[in-house]
Amino acid sequence: MVQLDDKKVFIDKALQWADQFQILAIFDSNSHSEKYAEYDLVIAADYIDLLETNFKDAFGKLEKFKNKHQGWLFGGLGYDLKNDIESLKSENPDYLEFPDCFFFVPKHILLIRGNTLEVQSDQINLYQEIQNFKNPILDYDQQEQKIIRQRFSKDEYIRQVKDIQNRISAGDIYETNFCMEFYGESPILPLTTFHRLNNSSDAPFSAYFRWFDKYIICASPERFLAKRSLKLISQPIKGTAKRGNTPEEDDLLKDTLYNNPKERQENVMIVDLVRNDLTKCAKSGTVRVEELFGIYSFKQVHQMISTIVCEIKEQESIVNILKSTFPMGSMTGAPKIKAMELMEFYERSKRGIYSGAIGYITPEDDFDFNVVIRSILYNATNQYFSFHAGSAITYYADAEKEYEECLLKIGALVKALNGKLEG
Repeated sequence: MVQLDDKKVFIDKALQWADQFQILAIFDSNSHSEKYAEYDLVIAADYIDLLETNFKDAFGKLEKFKNKHQGWLFGGLGYDLKNDIESLKSENPDYLEFPDCFFFVPKHILLIRGNTLEVQSDQINLYQEIQNFKNPILDYDQQEQKIIRQRFSKDEYIRQVKDIQNRISAGDIYETNFCMEFYGESPILPLTTFHRLNNSSDAPFSAYFRWFDKYIICASPERFLAKRSLKLISQPIKGTAKRGNTPEEDDLLKDTLYNNPKERQENVMIVDLVRNDLTKCAKSGTVRVEELFGIYSFKQVHQMISTIVCEIKEQESIVNILKSTFPMGSMTGAPKIKAMELMEFYERSKRGIYSGAIGYITPEDDFDFNVVIRSILYNATNQYFSFHAGSAITYYADAEKEYEECLLKIGALVKALNGKLEG
């Protein structure tokens, strides 16, 4: 254990040190003090072994990989693993080419709680090596402006939403999460972009993940699923409001969000969906809502977050728990399978790792996975960057307001890229 004299300086050096490896994972809670947080920062760098696969029998392959390695695992679950769980398909264009499932056993692990650093590595002088590392983050403001395009114009988006609402009126679904892609084709500096995004968003489930030439630059406010001993915790987000310009306006916006019937309707539908998912791996009678309609404030937005917990039934494997609850209800809709099927029809690009999850499994068989939203995804080989935004569509949704909500959610991403949005 090491006591850090200047935590911020060490973290900046550690991020730059880790960025030299082809595979790495960084999870930053930004010191949010929510009750289930275990670490302020986790860094896993370089690899001993790895798993990379498409959706076909992906969870079976992950089970074998997990059984082979009983220590730390870090990795990602792409949204299109839905096709391994249900009879679904993903045929929309994919310009990022992330694998559907990817995990690695790290060579080096850094764990920070408060000002205490724990190093797990065979490299004896790793702490000193990081302390001496010099590779300053470049000033991104000097980079050229990035042109960002979108798969739907505003008019096209509104037409799609109204068509989806016709399907809701017909009884096909009750609610869905309709997403659109924003993209550009030019080189970016991944770590610098993460540095800018993380400073502006300050999200509790921020992450920087590199898988060879592919990067996840993430400012997620949402936990998909965590395991603490025999307890599972899911914290879906449904309900978004902008921040105010004054404390008084901020309080009014929070109160308005909390009392908004539409936002409550969306949230409770997903709570019910998550409760149903958790029953697949929970001891009978233990699924309960720990918090309903909690309002949490972040630098960019206010969010309505509910917390659902359960006690895990005996002999339930880690991988089966993940499979039973994936994809997360907040990014699908209800009924879940039909909503996923319809969004494949209405959306214009493959989601891939967007609305999937990245996280880690500990040697004690606990885990923590976020929801990959508010995230810039980047393929360095073809210099293609992308981010999606989605919102909940119900019968009462206002299509124009849902479009504006999508733009609100991507504001920090555009700024981090020094981007200019084109219709």
